[in-house]
Amino acid sequence: MEIRVTRGDVTQHQSPAVIVNLFDGVKEPGGATGAVDRALGGLISSLIADGEIKGKSGEITVLHTPSSAYSGFAPDRVIVAGLGSSKSFGYDNVRDISARVARKLRSIGIKNAATIAHGAGIGGLDPDKCAEAIAEGSLLGLYRFDKYKSSSSSDDDEEDDSGGTGVDLLEIIEADESRIPAMETGVRRGEAFAAATAIARDLVNEPPNVMSPTALAEAATQVAKEAGLACEVLEAEKCRELGMLAYLGVAQGSKEPPKFIHISYEGDSSSSGNDLWLVGKGITFDSGGLSLKPAASMVTMKGDMGGGAAVIGAMKAIAALKPKINVHAVCAATENMPGGAAQRPGDVVRAMSGKTIEVENTDAEGRLTLADAIAYAKSKGATRIVDIATLTGAISVALGKGHMGAFSNNQDLYKAVEEAGAAKGELVWRLPLGSVTKRQNNSRIADLKNTGGRLAGSITAAHFIHEFAGDTPWVHLDIAAVNMSDSNSGVNVPGATGASTRLLIQLALDLAQ
Repeated sequence: MEIRVTRGDVTQHQSPAVIVNLFDGVKEPGGATGAVDRALGGLISSLIADGEIKGKSGEITVLHTPSSAYSGFAPDRVIVAGLGSSKSFGYDNVRDISARVARKLRSIGIKNAATIAHGAGIGGLDPDKCAEAIAEGSLLGLYRFDKYKSSSSSDDDEEDDSGGTGVDLLEIIEADESRIPAMETGVRRGEAFAAATAIARDLVNEPPNVMSPTALAEAATQVAKEAGLACEVLEAEKCRELGMLAYLGVAQGSKEPPKFIHISYEGDSSSSGNDLWLVGKGITFDSGGLSLKPAASMVTMKGDMGGGAAVIGAMKAIAALKPKINVHAVCAATENMPGGAAQRPGDVVRAMSGKTIEVENTDAEGRLTLADAIAYAKSKGATRIVDIATLTGAISVALGKGHMGAFSNNQDLYKAVEEAGAAKGELVWRLPLGSVTKRQNNSRIADLKNTGGRLAGSITAAHFIHEFAGDTPWVHLDIAAVNMSDSNSGVNVPGATGASTRLLIQLALDLAQ
């Protein structure tokens, strides 16, 4: 879809549909919506008075406005988007309503549309950031993964399309010409965030017989090539030379060879210490190994590389937006399978750092791969590390689907992560790393074991990873609860969400400041 900013008057813009908005509780619309209302002889005000339009968040009303009925009014349809309360309105609301409207346009077959900049008028938000949010939300809301469908089919969700082929053009109409250059820059930023998230979604949505560790490494290499970035893929023998026996222990149960991926962006080559390492869990399919998962729990386990997908996608946008910071993405990709050579409960493995680990449960495999990936980052001089992983089902029990779980040993880095997430509507919630829960990982025969029991499962998993991060400023994001979506919800559509991709891009931009 092409998105552009156009100077003009929404009442005179020739378009199949023009999108305006309304806050909850407003009886007499103002601004651009008021201008459209007046051009339509008070039609919107009349529907507000009748209770048909309320301005509730997510409410979408389509009005047919043929020129034969409304002389001098150019658009064929007016779509009134409900914004909800003006008191809590922000850029994330702009993203979500843009996504919902984009799907509505597709469902009714509108290929070209124009919109006002939601929030940039009486909403009091920055026009360029509103343009960014509109572009980002519209593109994410229209995302589809249908490459394996032989023909289009409608979804049950009434908000989604009914066989529509897509939206080709969205114009953001702005009357003030001085605002347009900054808004155009905002659109380009939004497109970069959305494209990166689409990469992450695509990687997770691929079936596991296609998205093997080798395929993930090939995809990462292609992303790096297109972005002009360096990409190195370490084979199993090199990983063995480096002492990555925790990672290789997970890999040994699969016939698919492991691939250790490292993508590099140099935005500040004169200052090697100005860096950010993004470490993503890359289990392309997780059967649980010999500690086999129940069949129903395996259905979504192609998504266990969501963290790896996020860091790969993020590098695409980071390269395009060029922040002054060095960013590295690392993903220790493998399957976790119960083959004849699979590691056993009770095995002891030595990580790259030298620590020994008792493998109490082979289904606690992601933290083993992250241990070696983080040790690798530290061996390269990492000064800030953020790891991203679909690590524990326990995080869903603790936080539900509204937040990623966050753990950290550094307040400054955590706050930067929290603020980046808030800016992009990817919310995080910090959980504690206390001495009592840390002891749950104690092993009688090794330095530590890879599970801490049923209680505080997300916390004991984070404690395990912290053992390898050490004193290096570090944040762990557990994205297991937000990695997949069952339905349309704002910018998310059924399937992979690309969770944390936009947060990571924003974090790199913020730290570069």
